[in-house]
Amino acid sequence: MWTAAILAGGRARRVGGLDKSALPVGERSVLDRQLGMLRALTPHILIVGRDDLSYREAGVPVVVDRIAGGALGGLYTALMAAPTQQIIVMACDMPFLTAPFLVHLAARGAGGDAAIPRDDRGWHPLSVSWARSAAPQLRARIDAGALRIVDATAELDVREIGPAELASFDPDGRLLVNINTPDDYTRALEAAEPPPRIV
Repeated sequence: MWTAAILAGGRARRVGGLDKSALPVGERSVLDRQLGMLRALTPHILIVGRDDLSYREAGVPVVVDRIAGGALGGLYTALMAAPTQQIIVMACDMPFLTAPFLVHLAARGAGGDAAIPRDDRGWHPLSVSWARSAAPQLRARIDAGALRIVDATAELDVREIGPAELASFDPDGRLLVNINTPDDYTRALEAAEPPPRIV
């Protein structure tokens, strides 16, 4: 069994400080899409954020960041707060993650420190299977001011999920899309549109 942790503590400066998890993509918000999927996969779901008020209506535990450190601080908080040894961590702005992919991610991560997807654009460090055993090394990097998640994996047992392995989970190229800018949001809205019917 694993815990799903949604990181929602970012300041979203590139989208004017909007709560990216609340952005509608298709008929539901990003967070509603994620929670709807996750509730069918695990009873252990939590949201990690700057405060416990913004997500009170989500119906899952909300954990306030234990330590400053951006996304790495949120990741560390998730590992320490989860009730299981394995934690699937995802950003709150990823509307197209799927259940089959997360199940595969969990299977690939079992027994190691982390399993991280990598496509043609590079690593995706905010859709990762982590083991709680990685927490001390992450904390050491935070204390040293080294806050890039990808750099933190150098000393860990990491299983890469590369482009060929991702292909069967990502036929339309949208699986790992995240919303960092207004243009990203426009692309997400376009990707969520159903394909036109051919009469």
